[in-house]
Amino acid sequence: MSIDLRSDTVTKPTTAMLNAMMQATVGDDVFGEDPSINLLEEKAADLFGMEAALFCPSGTMTNQIAIKVHTRLGDEIISHNYAHIYNYEGGGMAFNAGCQAKLIGGDRGLMNSTDVEAAIGNPMDVHAARTSLVAIENTSNKGGGSCYDLESLHQIKAVCTENNLGYHLDGARLFNALIAKNQSPKDYGNLFDSISICLSKGLGCPVGSLLLADKSFIFEAKRVRKKFGGGMRQAGFIAAAGIYALDNHISRLSEDHEKAQVLKQALEKCSWVKSIEPVETNIVIFYLREGKSDEAFLAKLADMGVLAIGMGQGKLRFVTHLDVSMEDIQQVGQKLESLI
Repeated sequence: MSIDLRSDTVTKPTTAMLNAMMQATVGDDVFGEDPSINLLEEKAADLFGMEAALFCPSGTMTNQIAIKVHTRLGDEIISHNYAHIYNYEGGGMAFNAGCQAKLIGGDRGLMNSTDVEAAIGNPMDVHAARTSLVAIENTSNKGGGSCYDLESLHQIKAVCTENNLGYHLDGARLFNALIAKNQSPKDYGNLFDSISICLSKGLGCPVGSLLLADKSFIFEAKRVRKKFGGGMRQAGFIAAAGIYALDNHISRLSEDHEKAQVLKQALEKCSWVKSIEPVETNIVIFYLREGKSDEAFLAKLADMGVLAIGMGQGKLRFVTHLDVSMEDIQQVGQKLESLI
């Protein structure tokens, strides 16, 4: 049986989570009558100190709904050139919202307020797209699970406030950042106009994400979700998994971070590896030495029962999660060190 380190999306529900799902009370969510979904939305909103939440099938949908509500046709969105909303959501900001991206750089997927401010279009120039939204990703997937500090986020918020811009957080792995940086969900609820959180990554649910914002924003978000085909009926069975995860799977993320550090140490001893990005959470990004093929490396690992992923631009990635034990990770380390 393979040790799957391609992503934390490959997790399967634990026995306790499955039991919670089987015992869920359900109704028609499009009518607002699914008690499990209502409870999940209330629980998540309260956790972040925000007014309301909306349960959706995926983080891509919650991000795309937020972008649609924040913007109008022809607007411009400032994001990092590593951003998931730009690289991995199928051109959704253009297809769904008719918006373009203004991409900026920054170490390991993290933007700063100076660069954000410099990227804002002149609102009096009719030749320029109207800048309307700044979108942050924390942790940064392509940046190797890197985390923002709160001061940087406050500085970017000040720029957004001064320029009347929306402020959205793609928090697909936000709980990893909260654990790694010892931060509170309410730190983020007080900062952002909208937040997307995934339940199907580190928290281990089979499916589902939440969009958090104020009540008026979520009302409009429901309209957009309907247009996107995201209205679900008796989805309380999967919402129950989210409730269980919020109650039981947040603090355990520190274990995944420890596993990532073990992988980093093993990669440092692997003759194929040239460099490794700093490891803060559960993502390990590394690069091979000149003359070493990404495809050959991944094939060798697969032959040894280890699955990893290439992200392009020479990046290779491991992601730790609750379905791989520390013993599994130690086995992977031994296999890495054996590669010559």
